[in-house]
Amino acid sequence: MIVASNTSPIINLASINRLDLLSKLYSDIIIPEAVYHEIVIIGIGQPGSNEVKRFNWIQTLVVENKNLVEALKIELDDGEAEAISLAIEHNADLLLIDERLGRSVASRFNIKYIGVLGIIVEAKLKGLIGQVKPLLDELRVKAGFWMSNNLYSKILKVAKEI
Repeated sequence: MIVASNTSPIINLASINRLDLLSKLYSDIIIPEAVYHEIVIIGIGQPGSNEVKRFNWIQTLVVENKNLVEALKIELDDGEAEAISLAIEHNADLLLIDERLGRSVASRFNIKYIGVLGIIVEAKLKGLIGQVKPLLDELRVKAGFWMSNNLYSKILKVAKEI
């Protein structure tokens, strides 16, 4: 399975010390140079920066289609544009992305995507974690991840915790 990622799912999971879920669920993750730059260079010392450098299951690849990246950057930031381009170039089975606009653009290219909340639910359904609620709470507190109370309740219902 080929899985490409944008910045936010990696940083958010690293913020709650659960980056391991990505390797357990998907084995290897590919990221474009812009995502590496956002996490490791701009985010030096922040959650995920050391892990992305250290973990061999996160591979940084060069995006070849620079024209597509430039076109996507009209709507998206560098990391999102390159992550979507990388997913297209490598025929990725899945793109890890949280931002609504990025998801909308990925949909236009028929790219299947999942965000950090979906990753956490999938981890529970596959028996990798016992409960999603503690991780959702940590995302809110430690990562500053915003989710409405309505979405919070929906996630708990999907995970059969309420």
